[in-house]
Amino acid sequence: MNEKLYGYMNWPRIEAIVYGEETAPRDVMGPRITPDGVLIQGFFPGADGVSVISENKTYVCEKEDEAGYFAVLLPVHKVPKYKFSIKTGEIEAESYDPYAFPCQITEEEEKQFCAGVYYEAYKKLGAHPMEINGVKGTLFAVWAPNAISVNIAGDFNEWIGRATIMHRMPMSGIFELFVPGVEVGTHYKYEIKVKGGEVLLKADPYGNSADHDPEGASVVADVSAFQWNDGDWMKERSRFDDRKQPVSIYETSLEEWKTGEELVEFLAEEDYTHVELHPVMEYLDDITGGYSTYGYYAPTSRFGTPKDFQKLVDELHQAGIGVILDWTPAQFPRYASGLERFDGTPLYEKQNPAEAVHPFWGTLLYNYASPMVKDFLIANACFWTEVYHVDGLRMDDVDAMLYLDYGRNPGEWTPNIYGTNENLDALEFLKHLNSVIKQRNPGILLIAQEDGLWPELTDSVVNDHLGFDYKWSGGWTKELLEYLSKDPIERKNYHDQLTVSLLYAYCEHYILTLGTRDVGALKDFAEKLPGTEAQKSAQIREAYAYMMLHPGCKMMAPDKDMPKELEVFVKDLNNMYLAHPALYQMDDEYDGFEWVQLMKYEENVIAFMRKTEKPEETILAVCNFAAISYENYQVGVPFAGKYKEILNSDDKKYGGEGVVNGRVKVAKKAECDEREYSITVKLPALGVAIFTCTPEEEPKEEKAAEGQIKKSITKARTVRKAAAKTKADVKTVVKPATKKVTKTAPKEAPKVTKTTPQKPAKKDLTENK
Repeated sequence: MNEKLYGYMNWPRIEAIVYGEETAPRDVMGPRITPDGVLIQGFFPGADGVSVISENKTYVCEKEDEAGYFAVLLPVHKVPKYKFSIKTGEIEAESYDPYAFPCQITEEEEKQFCAGVYYEAYKKLGAHPMEINGVKGTLFAVWAPNAISVNIAGDFNEWIGRATIMHRMPMSGIFELFVPGVEVGTHYKYEIKVKGGEVLLKADPYGNSADHDPEGASVVADVSAFQWNDGDWMKERSRFDDRKQPVSIYETSLEEWKTGEELVEFLAEEDYTHVELHPVMEYLDDITGGYSTYGYYAPTSRFGTPKDFQKLVDELHQAGIGVILDWTPAQFPRYASGLERFDGTPLYEKQNPAEAVHPFWGTLLYNYASPMVKDFLIANACFWTEVYHVDGLRMDDVDAMLYLDYGRNPGEWTPNIYGTNENLDALEFLKHLNSVIKQRNPGILLIAQEDGLWPELTDSVVNDHLGFDYKWSGGWTKELLEYLSKDPIERKNYHDQLTVSLLYAYCEHYILTLGTRDVGALKDFAEKLPGTEAQKSAQIREAYAYMMLHPGCKMMAPDKDMPKELEVFVKDLNNMYLAHPALYQMDDEYDGFEWVQLMKYEENVIAFMRKTEKPEETILAVCNFAAISYENYQVGVPFAGKYKEILNSDDKKYGGEGVVNGRVKVAKKAECDEREYSITVKLPALGVAIFTCTPEEEPKEEKAAEGQIKKSITKARTVRKAAAKTKADVKTVVKPATKKVTKTAPKEAPKVTKTTPQKPAKKDLTENK
């Protein structure tokens, strides 16, 4: 044995390496300059011999421990670039020393992670192919603060984890290591030795790809190499922040489509603005429909590679279609390789075992009191919006996050410090999450599925609210379906369920939904409705039309192989929605909606207007939920003028009976619905008639008076601007203390009386209720 070599080696820590209990292997096995040369060490279990190759010279290592610990002193005075040559039986392989490379996570990044503000943690944690000093490999990093040690086991080391020991960062408990030679496509897991000596084999929480077998391995992937072509879309995406844009969403799962191209073509043809995909993150099984997410940073391999999903998003954007993902920040599934007791302790889940389990699903609830757990989720949201360019997240099961007593009986939950049932940690997390995402990615849509009555869910974080953009309107859907399920003869007794939504429509910003989670497939939807097959089809069309006319964004999910007539109807419905600002521009303002007929419950009819600030953009909708048609149905209108039917759900091209209004209707001075003017229309059974409204042109005298008003106003503004400029110029040149400047007031504009159609008073929403 070389005594000099022996003397430079740290034997207690070498023993810790051999027994799998060393947490800082870089400090032990990293190359070290000594008075007698550079000490190189390595642990190669099962190797017969090891040499170091440097500058075309080979130095044979001594086997210092039978477990496979080798070392050598190189006769040089500075650390050279070197490789190990490892011989095992007849196999000889070369590799660079992982402990010769420095930590790739900075101290500042570690501090940010510990504070829960390292929003780009996805760039370092997980497995990331990279090149350091000309050497290609993969950086691995995982958070396991309570582990005794962490190793990487994978294809590259014959799944002998103790041959690749990770280095622990002391402040955070992140274990990291750059492993030279590990390529994209390599399968791996983490061997985590926990207190008591048990070794857990865990998938990578931050891994970018994974086998869709939950007990399978994580897979090294490169998600940074994709070349995006959606620059125009990304620049314009911020327009959705004002909530005055049309949003028509198609809900679907990728498993329903043969190819991404088929999905893109369908959505573009049907004129949707967005698509909402069921969770694309790697999930446990098909029974859960994708909601048992276990690979939060990995698109499921069921539908291709990460690059395939990036390509799909890119193509959707180029077609003008935004992408919304279902996301599950409330709970995660229980399985051996997952997040449960990840480092032998309840790390990601709530600390109290009695409160950690979801009362309905048996999954585990996240611990929002932990800054690092919050960072895991916030960074994940940033990951999907920034690495995959997605345009929105629909957060599932938000009520399970907000309420401590959600699904629990008295005595099964602990009140907060104020003695109430709000989960204060979850509230802070959601505010933090939503504010960060909106700041970093303007135009992202953040949607909450919350079936409780949490107030002002969609108000700003600045106002100390949660800051979601939209709330999933489960209440509206439930009320409408319950109404539609009744026989038309009985519907007059349930009229409130059709109209009550307008009493709360402006309490939040809503997304109205008739998706698969609400009505199922078309055949399931039809089964909920009374009548013949033709009547069921008519009611489906009517439901879609009523949703499109009602304040709120829209979401539907008719089958991709729906009847051709329904496909044409949905396309025309979307096209009408996009073409008329009255249907979306003032969704969140009371002035954007006005009842015309609220209480025609005997007839099963409602009529209303959608409006903008421009009268000529007004839309009149008349909906008949009775099973009989009306040949001459009178309805009040807002002003004299022409009313043109732009869509009728009973049109024959949609599969209807053809009870439509082919000619333009001219308003007559015949009082109806407390309005001076009215029209008479054909109203189909179980159908909707929709009209544009063109006000009658004013007489020439009134136009002249209006022109004089405009000229007078323009003249007055010009005088005021000139006076203001004069005052500004004087202030610039002359000091106020030395000289006073007298401003001459402009002459008043002449008073002219303008005659305009009288606007009727609004009706009380609760009238006759």
